Amino acid sequence: MEQKTLLLIKPNATRKNKIGSILKIVEDNGFVIDQLKMFTMDNELADIFYAEHIVKSFYPQLKSFMLSGKIVGAVLSREDAILKLRELVGNTNYEKAALGTIRFLFADSFTENAVHASDSPESAEREMSLIFPE
Repeated sequence: MEQKTLLLIKPNATRKNKIGSILKIVEDNGFVIDQLKMFTMDNELADIFYAEHIVKSFYPQLKSFMLSGKIVGAVLSREDAILKLRELVGNTNYEKAALGTIRFLFADSFTENAVHASDSPESAEREMSLIFPE
């Protein structure tokens, strides 16, 4: 079944000029880019987007990182988009990410792991509406 999902290219990857490289990998793996924009996250958006992490010890570092630079948001579509994108981006812990995954290639640390990918249909809908409210 064709699905839509959200990809965020995080500030460490945008600072290193890896936007094109990441989008090429995505497209080469059968994803269609339906919407694309560059933006900076503010305090309010970070707290809403990462609401489930606010109480966790790593949240202040994550929030600071996400506010530190430009982010690229992309709505992607393809068959089984959510699962396929999660496979393509790799493990959240880049040290455990499979060879060739986006996080293996571009992550700098557990927090600065280059990309975010929605983890469920519900998350995808919520996150896409936050990043692309129009």
